[in-house]
Amino acid sequence: MNDNYHVSEANKGKVWTVASEPWDCCGTMVVKLEGKSGGYAVDGLTLVEEG
Repeated sequence: MNDNYHVSEANKGKVWTVASEPWDCCGTMVVKLEGKSGGYAVDGLTLVEEG
């Protein structure tokens, strides 16, 4: 999660796994994240490459 939206201290620095294809929710593209209910805005996420 990046700083485009408020991120709780518990979620700062956490790496999430995207569990769905993006979908439109009221004009915002969102995805399902493993372990989190509902959708999360795509523009609030930063891609992390595994290496």
